[in-house]
Amino acid sequence: MGAIRECFEESGILLARNLDQPSSLLRLDEAERDAGRKAVHNKDVDFHRWVREKGGVPDIEALYPFTRWLTPANIPKRFSTQMYLYFLPLAHPGLPQMLHIPTSDGGVEHTEAQFLPAAEWLALARAEKIILFPPQFFLLRLVADILDVNASGEEGALSGETLQLQRNKLLEFVKTGDPPWGEKCISPSPLRKEGKRLLMGLDEPGPELEATSRRGESDRVIWVQFKGKEGTSGMEVGWRRDVVEEGLNDEERREYLETRRKERERRCSEDGLERAMRGGKEHL
Repeated sequence: MGAIRECFEESGILLARNLDQPSSLLRLDEAERDAGRKAVHNKDVDFHRWVREKGGVPDIEALYPFTRWLTPANIPKRFSTQMYLYFLPLAHPGLPQMLHIPTSDGGVEHTEAQFLPAAEWLALARAEKIILFPPQFFLLRLVADILDVNASGEEGALSGETLQLQRNKLLEFVKTGDPPWGEKCISPSPLRKEGKRLLMGLDEPGPELEATSRRGESDRVIWVQFKGKEGTSGMEVGWRRDVVEEGLNDEERREYLETRRKERERRCSEDGLERAMRGGKEHL
């Protein structure tokens, strides 16, 4: 619920289904939407109640979890943020098209909002024209590999069929991984520094979750240069096996691979124990 409310407050896009037509999103005119947006942000009205009064229900079922991120342990003020995927309806011939255009919230939290393909946001970040932080850059990098605006090899908009196939592929990708991307919990941790750039591992879930079976992404790493109030630059995503093993001699590489093997065995053992405990509870 919090993710849908925040999306509405900050972008003006209301992810709510029409109670009378559950297959359609709730449609409000601009003035009605903006008035509700301001009231919700000022806490003058409860978001869920306001949506109900307008004849809708927050579209929670269409949110797909796509990693949880915890601020690195060395940062004094820390946050836990759940990321989601949500697919706005595709336009269909013969049906009225509902425009979903993000707008500024008047400078309360941001001054400009727009939709761009994931690859374009990455290009702007690399050119230092916008500021992205590691979670944003990393997830956009994953999405850009699948939601490819140039997939047809031709100029112009992709067909609805091609877009839907790409969406289906992304949803299948979210189910892959160990653990699956919808269950990964990532608290970036420094591995080494080269020049001004820091190599960060993504496999740790953070100190709060060390005693649990939660874990992050063990196969990829991210390079980043932190520039204080100016944000970040020089971010790139790489494969851990290529980057971490780089510069190791034969003995060090064998030790590293052995450590990774033992870690995988430990995780498999923990997963097996957790599944067994869940199965036991189901039969109580």
